[in-house]
This record gives sequence, C-alpha cells and structure tokens, in this order.
Amino acid sequence: MQSSTSWWMSRLLGVWLGVLLVAGCGQPGGVPVSEEPEVLDSSLLGTWAQARVSAGMFHSLVVRLDGTVWAAGLNDNGQLGDGTTTSRRVPVRVQGLRGVAAVAAGTYHSLALRYDGTVWAWGDNSAGQLGDGTLVSRTEPVRVQGLRGVVAVSAGEGHSLALRADGTVWAWGLNESGQLGVGTVDNHSEPVQVQGLSGVVAVSAGDYHSLALRADGTVWAWGDNNSYQLGGAPEDQIYYPVPWRLKDLSGVVAVSAGGGHSLALRADGTVWAWGDNFAGQLGDGTILNSRGMPEQVLGLRGVVSVSAGWAHSVVTLADGTVWAWGNNTSGQLGNGISVELEAKPEQVQGVRGVATVAAGGLFSLALRYDGSLWAWGSNDYGQRGDGSPTQLSSAVRVQGLSGVVSMSAGSAHSLAVRDDGTVWAWGANYYGQLGDGTRKDHNTPTQVQGLSGVVAVAAGDGHSLALRADGTVWAWGYNSNGQLGNGTRLARLVPVQIQGLSGVVAVAAGGLHSMAVRDDGTVWVWGFNGRGQLGDGTQNDSFVPLQVRQLRGVAAVAAGLNHSLVLRADGTVWAWGSNNYGQLGDGSTTRSSVPVQVQGLSGVERITAGFNHALAVRTDGTVWAWGDNTFGQLGDGTTNNSAAPIQLQGLSGGRVVASFAYHSLAVGTDGSLWAWGFNSFGQLGNGTTSHSAAPVQVQGLMGVKAVAAGGHHGLALGTDGSLWAWGNNHNGQLGHGLPGRAPTPVRSLLY
Repeated sequence: MQSSTSWWMSRLLGVWLGVLLVAGCGQPGGVPVSEEPEVLDSSLLGTWAQARVSAGMFHSLVVRLDGTVWAAGLNDNGQLGDGTTTSRRVPVRVQGLRGVAAVAAGTYHSLALRYDGTVWAWGDNSAGQLGDGTLVSRTEPVRVQGLRGVVAVSAGEGHSLALRADGTVWAWGLNESGQLGVGTVDNHSEPVQVQGLSGVVAVSAGDYHSLALRADGTVWAWGDNNSYQLGGAPEDQIYYPVPWRLKDLSGVVAVSAGGGHSLALRADGTVWAWGDNFAGQLGDGTILNSRGMPEQVLGLRGVVSVSAGWAHSVVTLADGTVWAWGNNTSGQLGNGISVELEAKPEQVQGVRGVATVAAGGLFSLALRYDGSLWAWGSNDYGQRGDGSPTQLSSAVRVQGLSGVVSMSAGSAHSLAVRDDGTVWAWGANYYGQLGDGTRKDHNTPTQVQGLSGVVAVAAGDGHSLALRADGTVWAWGYNSNGQLGNGTRLARLVPVQIQGLSGVVAVAAGGLHSMAVRDDGTVWVWGFNGRGQLGDGTQNDSFVPLQVRQLRGVAAVAAGLNHSLVLRADGTVWAWGSNNYGQLGDGSTTRSSVPVQVQGLSGVERITAGFNHALAVRTDGTVWAWGDNTFGQLGDGTTNNSAAPIQLQGLSGGRVVASFAYHSLAVGTDGSLWAWGFNSFGQLGNGTTSHSAAPVQVQGLMGVKAVAAGGHHGLALGTDGSLWAWGNNHNGQLGHGLPGRAPTPVRSLLY
C-alpha cells in the first residue's frame, strides 16, 4: 500500500528520467520501452518505476515524466493536493509541485520527494503526519520541516517515513503503536530520527508498523505487533517502539508493509511474508493463521518487485507478469475470479510487460514498460483513475448489443431481447438472475442460456421472466417465495418453463411476485402474497400461477414492490396489494387483497409501477401519477404523497413511461427522454446526483422509443436498436464494460 525505494537505486532516478525523456520513452540506445522485459535491466527500471506510482487506501498518485504529480480518488481530506476536497475519477494535477522523483500515498495523506532532496506533504494532518509542525490539514502541498538529502519516502495510515542519503531514517505523525521508532508513543508533527538505525537503503510504512532494509540485507521492524507483523518480536508485546531485527531473514533486496502484514523480496527472487493472514495475504495456502516468523510464499520465483496492500499482496516477475493473493472482495487480485480471497498466488489476467506494481486498499495498479498504467479492483472513489465511476449521471452505450427490440431493468440487473429472439443479461447475478448458469456478476451482456424466440422480458428484484413467441413463459433467479412459478422455492441459474401457463401475451416482475396476461384477457399471478399483491383475497404465497378471478378484458400488467396494476381494454386501471403510500390510487391508504379501481382515470393506454408509486399515460398524451412521493417521483413539483392520480404539469405528449424504485421516466413524442425523483446514483441522467420533483431531460439522448427503469439505473432503446444506460453501476448493470469494481485490469488515465 505504501511506496518505497532503495537508497542506491534512488541515485539512478535522475539518470533514468533523463534517458527516458531524451530517448522519447525508450531505453539507452533508442530501444523502445515496449520491448520485452529481458531487453531491459528490469531490476533497475522496476525500482525507478516503483517510486513514481503509489496506491493509497482510497487514492492514487503518479509522477509523470515531466516531474509533475497527478492524483485520483477520495479527496475528503485534500489528499489529492488540487486545492479542493472534491473526489476525482479522472486524475488532477497536484498544485505547485515540479521536479518530483517519488510519491507515497497513505490512507488520507500524501507525500512527494523532489530531486533536490526535500519532502512535501498534503492531506490529513490530524496526527501531524504532514510534518510541518502543525495539526492543520492541507489541500495543497506544504514542505516537511527540517529535512534535506532525502532519497525515499513512505506513507502509512497516519504516519510518514523518510530515508536520508546518509542511511538514517526519520519519522513523524501518529505514534500510538510506536510506529515512529523513537522509543515512545507520543505523536510528532515534525520529523524525528528513528533510533539505532544506520546504513538503511529502503523503508516502508504499513498501517501502524514500519519496516527498514539495511545495505547488509537485514530487515528491521517497529510499531504495532498485534498481528505479529514485526516478524519475531516478542509475541506478548502488542507494540515495539524501537527497531527490531528479523533474525531469520537475510539477503533481502526490497520490503513492503501492508495493513497488518509484511513482505520481503530476497536476492534469489523468492518472496517471504509474515503478520496478519485473515484473508490469505501471506500466500501460504492458509487463512486466519497469522504468523510471526517469515515464511516463503508458495510457488513464486523470479520476482523483481513486491507490494503489500491493506489485505492483499501483489508482485511482478522478471517476465513481466503480475501475481496476487489475499483479499479479493473488490476484484483487487485481477484474476477474474469472484471468490472473496485467494490464499495462494494467482496470475493477474490481461496485463504483461509490467515493470512494477502498487497494492492499495481494495485496488491495484501496474506500470508497464511502455509507460502505460493499468488498474483493477475497487473504484468506489475513482481511485483507479480510469474515469469509470460506480455510477454514471449521463447515458453510455451498452457494449456489444445491437438490434435490440425489448428490454427490462431490475433492481441491479438488466435484460435485453435482440431481433434474433435471444436474451442477454448483465449486472448483479447473486441469485442467478442473469441466467448464464453462474452467480458471477457481469459488466457486459452475457447470453441467457437455452432461450430462443423470445419477444419480451421482465426483470424483478432478483428474478427474471421471458415470454416466448409461442406464448410460454420462462423464469430464473431468486425463488424464495415461488416467484419463478415452477412449484418450488429453489433458485434457478438457467431458465425453467412455468408449467400450466400458455397463450401469454404480457409479463411483469415485481419485488417477489410475477404476473402474466393471457390472450383471453385473464390475469395470472404467483409468488409472494404477504401484502395481498396476488389479488386472490388471501395473503398466502403461491408457487404456481393462479388466476385473479375478478378481472377480465385485461390488456397490460405492471408489478410494484408489493402491489399490482392492470390496464383493462376499456382504458380503466385496477390495483391491489400494499397501499401505505396510496399506491393503489383509490383515494385511501388501506391495503386490498382484491382489485380496486384507480380513481378518476379513463382512456389510459400505458401503465408502470415503481416500488410504491405508479404512472399512467392517457391517449391524449397526459401523464398521471399517484402513491409515494418521498423523492419527487410523482413529478408534480412537491414531495407530498397522493392517494389518487395527479397530472404532471409541463409534460405532455408522453408516449412511454417507466418506473421501478423511486424514480420515473417518460419519453416525449419527439423522442426526448425525461426523468424525475430519486437521483443519488445519477439515475435521472441529467449530469447531477440531485433529486428532482419535476421532470428533467436525460442528457445526450434523442430518438428514444422505449425505456426501462431499474432499482437505481435506467435503460433507453433507440430507434436504431442501440441500447443506452445510466445510473448506479456497482454490479455492472450499465453493461458498458467499465464497472465500479473491475476484476481484471483496465487502462488507467493516470499515466
């Protein structure tokens, strides 16, 4: 997680920088850096590069070849150094710094080392970790007091380390675990010398412990020892405030301190690890077994650089490949596997020719020999710097899909039908709702297995429905309350046919229930009935379809979270189920387990249901809404609930409406798209995350012919068959291939 470089290698930084600038990013002799690693001295270039890229807990830093520093990610303490506290998904330049040789990203603060040997710091300063003699946080760099001749820096959770050319180590900031190495646990807002250390060539700061490598290949450690990360210090001491020599480790050429574990690279290319192992970050094939003595990481040889993150480890081999192990909750191991941890090294997919790596909190960075920077793992704060958010407030095109004729958006997944009758799905898949036979999320469309001839789809909270041209209905995903209609409660990872249901012309999926209309105008329902949403006069769940007896002549259905709507051929609307927000539209807030007529509505041609509200479009193009209005999802300019339909002012000529959770969408006759309601994830598509109680136009979209509203995202189908998405993307439900969390590397804009 923290950056370090050796003393003797740091002498080469200026030479390498000059060579790269003169040769146009090539090695001496004009050979391009993009050549295979064996053409270069990878140990030299790897160390040069390692100082120039650093991954913190939630932010990233990089030094460009012109000596400027750029940053991306979380910025609530000013750790990006751009003069603001605004987090950035696209890199911004750190103000006022040039001639920088190395950087180090801590948890909430940052360090930079200039070629003149001075150190500069910015970000959180609550423990004095900026070293300027104050406790005032800074949004722009300030000079660390009293330090010159520095050749390496490293940043921890709340403390900082510097290595001087004379081989001494200096520390400042948080010291509650003795991580400053001065024999006390008092914080220091100015640099103090670490006791008893000389001849040091590299330093590394973990969360609450510190490491130093001496020129004789020995490793020294101090600070927190709760997880035995000091490597052999007395296990009954929870911290050690002065350096302790790791007695059984020699021939070391690099060290890295993570959240609670430590790594060492020996001259023979082997990696050794010790300390916390709750996620398998020691790479010995076990988990939960913390270890106080260094042991070799399984199966690794030829390693040239190491980096320890908060709870994962990443290394680079001489052949330019990258390997990782440990915590993988956000895909930070880059192996394309969705399991939460790997206790043994696995190769990172899709990136080669790597000079060095940096492991952050829940993400990783890799700098290639060609000068490109790659990133994978969490991007909740934009720390990957690739410009891809976990949410998008304007529309992007869904990758790899054309000829789309129908689509539907669920709570966190999306479905589309192509003109060849195949069904494609993307987003959350924890219940198998993508129908591809797995439970692995997908950030680009994957084909639903075994389905053809499909004409319509419906996505619920965690289940999916498909209507085939032959009138049969197929279902897959979550099935806790029988919402798949196959007579069981068993979840299905691939579609199964709903038995006893034929001649179907329309389907709808609610929170935990499902609906279908047959060609004879009858309505059939199944699944959860705890709020009377099946309309049979009871509150008993049904695992198979049952008919709503009171209704005939139905043309369309819509399902909310716990209520149901139907549109009859005579233009009237009927509803049943939960009514605590007035979502049944009958003028009351009384639940009904049988259909009641929505008041005052006639001539209706389209309906849609949100979680607890509903919309209708009349033949005259007017849009009407009723029910929950907490976030303005009724679009009347207020946040007052309404138990009877109210007309949306300023929106006429509506052709299509859609709603799901707490926002609403409507398509105008001119193909424009309008949205209103909840917007914390950008689901209104207007470039903001501010709620709106009146319709606002979705940016960049015209020629829209159909829309679908998901839990916190939206889909739009263009007249050309293209599909567009915006809003929340935590599970890849936008389908644009750049999720908030990337399990395999994507090109970063940082470098």
